[in-house]
Amino acid sequence: MERYKLLNKKNVKTWLIPVAVGLFLFVLTACSGSAAATAEPTSSATGEDATQTSGTVLPGGDTAADHTAADQLVAAQESVMARIYDKALPSVVNIQVIQERVGNNGTGEFPNGPEEFFDLGEGSGFVWDDKGRIVTNQHVVDGAEVVTVIFADRTQVLAKVLGGDVDSDLAVLELEDLPDNLVPIELGDSDDVFVGQLAVAIGAPFGQTFTMTSGIISAIGRTIRSGSSQFTVPEVIQTDAPINPGNSGGPLLDRFGRVVGINTQIISRSGSSAGIGFSVPINIAKMVVPALIEDGKYEYSWLGISGSTMGPVVAQLMDLPKDTQGTLIISVNSDSPANEGGLIGGDRTELLNGTQYSLGGDTITAINGSQVRDMTDLITYLTKNTRPGDEVMFDVLHKDGAVEQVPIILGTRPGNG
Repeated sequence: MERYKLLNKKNVKTWLIPVAVGLFLFVLTACSGSAAATAEPTSSATGEDATQTSGTVLPGGDTAADHTAADQLVAAQESVMARIYDKALPSVVNIQVIQERVGNNGTGEFPNGPEEFFDLGEGSGFVWDDKGRIVTNQHVVDGAEVVTVIFADRTQVLAKVLGGDVDSDLAVLELEDLPDNLVPIELGDSDDVFVGQLAVAIGAPFGQTFTMTSGIISAIGRTIRSGSSQFTVPEVIQTDAPINPGNSGGPLLDRFGRVVGINTQIISRSGSSAGIGFSVPINIAKMVVPALIEDGKYEYSWLGISGSTMGPVVAQLMDLPKDTQGTLIISVNSDSPANEGGLIGGDRTELLNGTQYSLGGDTITAINGSQVRDMTDLITYLTKNTRPGDEVMFDVLHKDGAVEQVPIILGTRPGNG
């Protein structure tokens, strides 16, 4: 028994010492952690609280680290938006117009007094160059007697209309006096615009202070009819950035503050923004504006047809291959280049499931070797790549299935200027 006790004491000595040392180290570590937790937070190089990088759970289930990252993203977005506004604002203007009326119901009579002789209109625009040219919509200044251009710093300058184009709804003003620090806006490239891209509109809606709205490019390649024009504008940009009355003629900007479009129309039952706005692409303006400055008008090439898109239903009704694509000619103007070139319009109609189809016309499948899949392709090519007097080569599919290349010298679109 005595031997057992001696052995037991010896064993206690062998394990008691390392246990005591381990316990001491554990207590020391715990105390150090507690002291660190109660110490003042240190600041990182970015100025953020160092404790925000911990795994602390915040309301909603996010961690403090997630919260910091979200704040940084929002701050970055705000910085971009503020930069766009600051860059573009000196170049954006409010346009106020006094327009002469024709008279009540077109009679020229104003029974309620001389104040009926004039309408007040307004819109937006932007500085095109350092010579005081301002670009806006044609419908903003149509019939203008007096035009006043107002800058963001409240400088007001009278302007005259140099020229306008109904078909693109673009017009150019020239300031009568050049204000100090005139800043032309930076132009972008509308061919590079893509769906989902950030879109920012700046203007003076309802004649109030300059405002900025944002959204995305929601569609590209749209075609719209401009005002009273019988012709359509190709490659129009659609945006959900709110555009309201008074925004007309103002710029649609990318994230670098460059103009990619000129705001021109909205689709709305109430007259206010419903999230569908249209902008004339800046590349159309690059073609039209210099001519308006030089000649007061822009002349488009003209083929002289009305047409529709060839689809599988029409192809089947005309006994053509179902995969036939192109522009089906519905009618040909009698005094047009198309008529002189021998193009043929529809010769019959057919009703199918409540829809009437014009049939029997030629189908344009290509122009100068560029494929034409629908009416939009034809309008876009003619607008962007041809001028009056150009000879172009059309690939034409006749109703009997024969294919022919037809050369045509384009004319000048009627009513230009």
